[in-house]
Amino acid sequence: MKFLTLACTVSLLWLSGCASTGNSISATSNAPINPDTAIGLHSFSATGHASHLTGNSNGSPTDALIPIQANDTYSQAVAPLSAPTDLWERIRRGFAMSDLESDLVRDREQWYITRPDYIFRMTERSRKYLFYIVEELERRNMPTELALLPFIESAYNPQALSSAKASGIWQFMPKTGKQFDLKQNAFRDDRRDVLASTRAALDYLQKLYGMFGDWQLALAAYNWGEGSVGRSIVKNQRAGLGVRYIDLNMPMETRFYVPKLQAMKNIVAQPTNFNAKLPLIGNHPYFDSVVITRDIDVTLAAKLAEVPLGDFKALNPSLNRPVILAAGTPQILLPWDNATLFQRNLDAFTGTRLASWMVWVAPTTLRPAEAAKRIGMSEIEFRTINQIPPRMTISAGSSLLVPRPSHIEKDVSEHVADNGQLTLAPEVIPKRAVRKPGKTSQAVASKGGVRHTSKLAKHSPSKPGKSKPVLLAKK
Repeated sequence: MKFLTLACTVSLLWLSGCASTGNSISATSNAPINPDTAIGLHSFSATGHASHLTGNSNGSPTDALIPIQANDTYSQAVAPLSAPTDLWERIRRGFAMSDLESDLVRDREQWYITRPDYIFRMTERSRKYLFYIVEELERRNMPTELALLPFIESAYNPQALSSAKASGIWQFMPKTGKQFDLKQNAFRDDRRDVLASTRAALDYLQKLYGMFGDWQLALAAYNWGEGSVGRSIVKNQRAGLGVRYIDLNMPMETRFYVPKLQAMKNIVAQPTNFNAKLPLIGNHPYFDSVVITRDIDVTLAAKLAEVPLGDFKALNPSLNRPVILAAGTPQILLPWDNATLFQRNLDAFTGTRLASWMVWVAPTTLRPAEAAKRIGMSEIEFRTINQIPPRMTISAGSSLLVPRPSHIEKDVSEHVADNGQLTLAPEVIPKRAVRKPGKTSQAVASKGGVRHTSKLAKHSPSKPGKSKPVLLAKK
């Protein structure tokens, strides 16, 4: 026992020596810093933020060391030893935005409380995408409240399309989507792509937070526009008013925007207090990405993955057509356990072809009936597959899906798959002069800008020798 006690004492003294002399740097130490042991050295301010120490030519630190007060030690976050099994709990742990207290928040809470089925359907729909979004937020060190924003924007419906043409779970407008590299062409719309739109939304939110330094103002700008929020702030500053979210004069939609998110945050934080039932969502990935190297029909891809077509489209909502063009959509998302299954079934596929559609570029402006006739399709099928509404013409250079002949093995080129557009224009129907009751033919002709002949021959279809009336255009 004495030997054990002595050994422990020696070990403790040795460890103490390492901490105080070998790798430590005190404010009064003049010992040179070993660069191999100084990597990652930090000092902590009274607010708990770390800052790298810098040294002078003698190796001594030049930044002042700020001592930690006793009450500061209680504010340091302690990382849990185990990850939560429930994704909702993981989201709660990452809450970092300041709470908004207002009557509008309580109003939105009451709205949600009276619609428990809506909350359940909305949160159930989110299970396919929520884990990925939370992962991305944590990777960027962003508040996990932002994972709740698609509830406010789209009820987590990737096919959502607003009256203003905003699309996807993050509701990107076409112009804003293009600013953040979300491709929108005849074959796919990245505003609906889970990976691409999430990347763009978080990029945009980080940009807005950098502009305004406040998450509530950043959210207002996401909804209302950064220029509108900036002008409202300047106006309040000139008037000597506050410049917080609650101080700004804004449209009613934006006024309710942050209260909606706060209400959803409160419900997720304490669902039992609001009689809300959140579906159990495990803290693990829902989907995996699979590389696509050949064009393939959507129905065939779902079949090879052994996934219901509806679930396949829910994970790949950016696809606009019944075929996946590998050059423009190099990956698809599949439920985690089906990714390997898809690859195995694809390798064993013995069918004649993977894609039954190809792209045809219109050589000139055509009516849909004329285009369908050229490629041997019925007009109805041609309109349906290319989503062409009635009374529209196809502009020259438009990219259209047509049946793929069995002898063509080459897939659609990257240029067409990435940039193909379908441009439509209204049909031009010539106006015909209509004689009103009581008007003479000469009056109608004069109003229409033509000169009527003084003598009109009578026309009789049974007498071929008689000619039709002649209208001469004015010079």
